[in-house]
Formats: sequence, C-alpha cells, structure tokens
Amino acid sequence: MIHSICCIGAGYVGGPTMAVIADRCPQIQVTVVDLNARRISAWNDDDLSRLPIYEPGLAEVVGRCRGRNLHFSTEVEGAIASADLVFLSVNTPTKTKGAGAGQASDLRWIETSARQVAANASGHTIVVEKSTLPVRTAETVKTILAAGPAGKSFAVLSNPEFLAEGTAITDLENPDRVLIGGEDASAIEALASIYGHWVPAERILRTNIWSSELSKLTANAFLAQRISSINSIAALCEATGADVIEVGRAIGTDSRLGSKFLKAGPGFGGSCFQKDILNLVYLCGHYGLHEVARYWQQVVELNAWQKHRIASKVVASLFGTVTGKRLAILGFAFKADTNDTREAPAITICRDLLEEGAQLAIYDPKVDGEQIRQALGVPPSAGAPAPSDDGLWQLAADPLTAASGADAIVILTEWKTFSSLDWSALSAVMRQPAWVFDARRIADAGAARAAGLKVWQVGLG
Repeated sequence: MIHSICCIGAGYVGGPTMAVIADRCPQIQVTVVDLNARRISAWNDDDLSRLPIYEPGLAEVVGRCRGRNLHFSTEVEGAIASADLVFLSVNTPTKTKGAGAGQASDLRWIETSARQVAANASGHTIVVEKSTLPVRTAETVKTILAAGPAGKSFAVLSNPEFLAEGTAITDLENPDRVLIGGEDASAIEALASIYGHWVPAERILRTNIWSSELSKLTANAFLAQRISSINSIAALCEATGADVIEVGRAIGTDSRLGSKFLKAGPGFGGSCFQKDILNLVYLCGHYGLHEVARYWQQVVELNAWQKHRIASKVVASLFGTVTGKRLAILGFAFKADTNDTREAPAITICRDLLEEGAQLAIYDPKVDGEQIRQALGVPPSAGAPAPSDDGLWQLAADPLTAASGADAIVILTEWKTFSSLDWSALSAVMRQPAWVFDARRIADAGAARAAGLKVWQVGLG
C-alpha cells in the first residue's frame, strides 16, 4: 500500500496531478519537490491567485489539500527518502545541440532525477515516468537505478499524462483513461489502486511499458496532425468561398473521425505537440523509417506555415506595410484558460510583425509582461512609442487600451472574453480604416462590421 508520494517537478503536469491525487486520496502524503525555489514559494503562497500555474479549478483543489497532505518543497532528497512512490515529472524539451538536435528529446533532467532517486531512496520504491518520453526511456531509468547503492530495489512504470491545458483539472478528475505500463504486476496494481479512488476500473488501462511510452507520443502526433490538416483546409476555404467551420462540422459528424481538433486557428502550440512530433520524426529516422519521418515532419512544417501565413495576411491587408503602425494583439497564451506561452502561435506571429516594423500593444488576461519578454526575446518599449522603422511592443492593460490608435486588432487566443468585445467602443479609438484579424473565429464579426471595421476570419472565404 502506498503511504507517501514524492513528485519531482512542480510544473504544468506535476503540480495539478499531485494536487488532484492528494485531494482524492487524503490518506496519502503527497510532496511535490523542485529545485526552483521561486516556483515552490509561489505554490506555497497564501494568496491562491498567485499560484505559478493558472488552471480553472486548480486553486480550489490546492486550497483543500495544501498543509493537510499536499506539500511543496525544495527538500528533494528527504522527500525521495520517505516516499513509497516517486513520480518523475520534469521538463523534456527538444534538444538544441548535439545528436538529434531539433528533434530528439533532451533527457538530462530525467537522468538527473533518476540519479537522485537511486542515491536517496530507501527500501523498495516504485518509480513512475510521468513526463512525455521517447519509447525505451525506461531502459535508461532502470540502468541508472540499478547502478545505485546496494540494498535498494525499484520497479519502473510508465504513466503518461493526457492533459489539455485549460481543462487539466477536469481531465484529471474525469479522465478518458489512465494508462499504466510496466513489467512488475504488483507495482502496476499499487499505482492503479491510487487512481481507483476516483477513476472507474474500466478506464484504467494496463500495457507493457514500451506501449505506454509510445502511446503518449502517438496521441499527440495524431491530434497535432488534425490541427494542421484543418488549417490547410482553412486556407482552401478562404480561396474558394467555403467556410471551414461548416466543413469541420460536416466531417466531424463522421463517426470514423469525431468532432475534436477540427477548429481552424493560428496553429498548435504548447509544450507537447511540436516536441513530441519532432521526437517521433527522430525515432522514425533512427529506425530507418524515413518516409514515415517525412510525413510527420510535414505536420510540423505546415503548422509553421500557418503562423507565417497569418502574419503575412495582416501585412498584405494593411496596404503592404505595418512599419510604424500600431497593432493590438489580443491573446498571447497558446490557448485559452492557461498562462502557458510555450510554442504559442502568437510568438511567431508577433516576431514576424516586429520584423516588419510594427508597434504591438499586447494584451492577455493571464500572461504577464515578463513571460512575453522571454518569449519574444525583446524587452518592451519604455514610454510612448517614438516614430521608428523598428518593431517594438508594449504590454496593454485591457483590449481598449491596446486598440487605442491601432490600425488593426489581431486575435490570437480564444479567450471567452474576446467573443463579447464592445466593438463600437474599440472602433471609436482606432485609426481608420481599421481591421480585425480573427485567427480564432471567436469574434462577433457582424458587430465588428457594424462598428465600421473590416474583418478577416480564418477559414472563411
């Protein structure tokens, strides 16, 4: 029976997952550890609105459990030593140099975490891969654990997450499935018994460890492929007079396809899709499956094309130049209901517009200026923008401030509030003629046009 859990990594997966486990299993002590003291301090902040991760419902779950059986700490060694089960939930970004650079996953933090477990665990410990990993990574983890001090034993499991940012708490509390892969039957059942406190038995799937690892990469690859596919059709809709929403609805009723991931937009983002597809490309190439690798590589390339296409559409519509023009950017997170900006389409689109000399006023309800600065690699402009051919950006406090003096509004994240903007008020403060570029198909286009604005929406001819 599991009495104590340690999770290494207090990020987008580790924090919410452990909070829900603690909430549903009050008899288990759950400790989330991270060497980032600032992040741990934020998790422990008395003001739950200051948690480092924004997810609807997360603050309420943390509020119920923190201090009871949910703890956040930088004391990694002690938490490992007292744990019956250790989750590895650290970052696995795409490598930037060396063999496989640009495609393969960087596993340095998985290796570091495994070495910490090997050194500090006591007795028998179940080690669970929670991060998204290349297939056969468990072999590396097992090798590291086996090389540790004598007198310890380990069982290694794969338990990939299938969370969508913005709905992570709902996904955890009512999952489509929980996947557990491994070779040690007792360890599998120990982990299954934890999820069994709230997940129906038929939704807890057991596989071998390699199938579990590969299932996560495959799921993300399939979902990302659908986004790129519908975005390619969106461009055709614009050229032919068709409507991508109508096309998506028509094919979504096909029971062989389903209706999810058939909404056109500025492209997919987030920490998983691109990273996982690139890793899949790398693995296929490693095993000599070059045709398969080229197929999945094209999904990534089409996604990049979609982002550049939208930036080009803005420039072309504004008489071929945006140099010195103010553009209101509404939304910077990669999707609504999260403050995550990793691989956000807004980054590429904003960089393209800055390169063209645009003056961007960026507003997002949950993304702060420091995140935007890090993502764009450019500091914000101080004070009122001076006439210049160089692109610059500033943080705006609200949509009206962003739109003041702007030639266009560009909607890049599907925040619900953007569906009910006061277009009359916005139009009144903009420089005419003014445009709305709705890359999410969320705006009230009729109201915007009635306010005197020109409107472009993705996938609509």
